[in-house]
Amino acid sequence: MRFLANENFPFDAVAALRQNGHDVAWIRIESPGISDPEVLNRAQVENRILLTFDKDFGELAFRSKLPATIGIILFRIKAPSGAAVAEKVSRVIAMRDDWHGHFSVIEEDKIRMRTLEK
Repeated sequence: MRFLANENFPFDAVAALRQNGHDVAWIRIESPGISDPEVLNRAQVENRILLTFDKDFGELAFRSKLPATIGIILFRIKAPSGAAVAEKVSRVIAMRDDWHGHFSVIEEDKIRMRTLEK
């Protein structure tokens, strides 16, 4: 899958996804400091599912109605270390193949998914 990791996403998780064969671009290296709407636009243009810890993307996708049809995965998990986040991210991403077109919230014990409007 193609992902865009937001600036707040840990390197360990980016590296783990790449090791699992995913194409992952990372804002922290490629475009640090760009605004959330710019991040979302880049994900759309590049056909990448956005990976983030930033709750503002739900607001942008649903209330501001910015284009977000590609998909957003919001992680709301405890992050004691980059390695722990990498393990959780890798495990969760591998569980499903229907991340496209959804706003997904990953919590410690559940996954919530809502279809994004086109």
